[in-house]
Amino acid sequence: MKGALQPGVRPHELWAWAMFDFANSGFTTVVITALFNAYFVTVVAGNKPWATFAWTAALSVSYLLIIVSGPLLGAYADRHAAKKKLLAITTAGCVLFTALLWFARPELLWYAVACVIAANFFFGSGENLIAAFLPELARPCALGRVSGWGWSLGYLGGLLTLGLCLTYVTWAEAQGQVASEFVPVTMLITAGVFALASLPTFLLLKERAVPRPTDAIPCAAPLAEAWREVWHTLRQTRQFADLARFLLCSLFYQAGIQTVITLAAVYAGQAMGFGTRETLLLVFAVNITAAIGAFGFGPVQDRIGHVRAIALTLGGWIVTVLIAWAAPVAASGETLFWIAANLAGLCMGAAQSAGRALVGLLAPSSRLAEFYGFWGLSVKLASIAGPLSYGIVTWASGGDHRSALLLTGGYFVIGLLLLSRVKVARGRSAALRAERLDKLAASS
Repeated sequence: MKGALQPGVRPHELWAWAMFDFANSGFTTVVITALFNAYFVTVVAGNKPWATFAWTAALSVSYLLIIVSGPLLGAYADRHAAKKKLLAITTAGCVLFTALLWFARPELLWYAVACVIAANFFFGSGENLIAAFLPELARPCALGRVSGWGWSLGYLGGLLTLGLCLTYVTWAEAQGQVASEFVPVTMLITAGVFALASLPTFLLLKERAVPRPTDAIPCAAPLAEAWREVWHTLRQTRQFADLARFLLCSLFYQAGIQTVITLAAVYAGQAMGFGTRETLLLVFAVNITAAIGAFGFGPVQDRIGHVRAIALTLGGWIVTVLIAWAAPVAASGETLFWIAANLAGLCMGAAQSAGRALVGLLAPSSRLAEFYGFWGLSVKLASIAGPLSYGIVTWASGGDHRSALLLTGGYFVIGLLLLSRVKVARGRSAALRAERLDKLAASS
């Protein structure tokens, strides 16, 4: 492990960093993927024809807010060495609004929508910030491995939260409770695990960035300062052409991944006839395969190269979508769907980890939070386009989830085609040149 870490980084710091993945994964697993999304569609929104669209629209609003704010938060964090401080604020926000989903009821539809938007906004903002620590901890030759370790631990955290919720749901159903009684309690469980499991991150992880000199502008103008940083980077887009190409590529393939994450439980219930307990078991199994994919694929990525590794995962995603689309609503179809779901888990863990590592290689070390903010912009724009297009297709087709699934597969095909234009060696050289120029500017 020591050979994978930057000089001065201790193993317990890596564990503390990875524990944030462990902590926040319960939110996506329970709220976005497995439980609350289906509860929102069937109970809060009353299973209306527009219910799936309403869910995807609420998430899209939160992602739009992240798109606007992500690079700005990153630029501010870089200049003021404030990644850890901002991470604490976003964590508290996500925990609070997740807990407030306890009050979500059919008569409080707009309240539920507001809480989902706020919780997901804080979650996504924190996801960008924690990713920006990765290149400070791992050597360039080990970014894939270290990213994979964190992401695999994250899926285990999702398993823990989901397991606690599944245990409670099983007990509650045995007591004769209905979803409107037991699902709100799982929101408190999810918020509690996030809060407790994130403590090692804030206690042990160091902020290694150094505040950069600021111009003589009023203290009340940090937003204007951040805007200047972002605008400066945007004017240098040609210098970071390969990173820009990869972000465009990730926009498309992440649209497919985010659709699966957001609507897996909805598809299982609406297209395959799964109940709450079956869906939770399915997501539980998928998290195991995703942890295996993230952990096992990290060293492969470092060995065969980042572009080839991501291309392999996108090929796996295309096969996954075709198997799931072909699975009929019958006993044999259920088996096929389980196979597709676990293949999706392997591909999801590998692709998510690999993308985060590649950005770390193509970003200058002097602007990590800002560039991960742009990565977050790409992922969150994908999180709008993918699920929202899925929701529109199901609404326009009268609930045809299989047609919407084929659309999802198309995103992976486009991403695979765009990936061929990314040259890692050229992009890494551009990042190193930018680092040298930033150091010269800071010393002058």
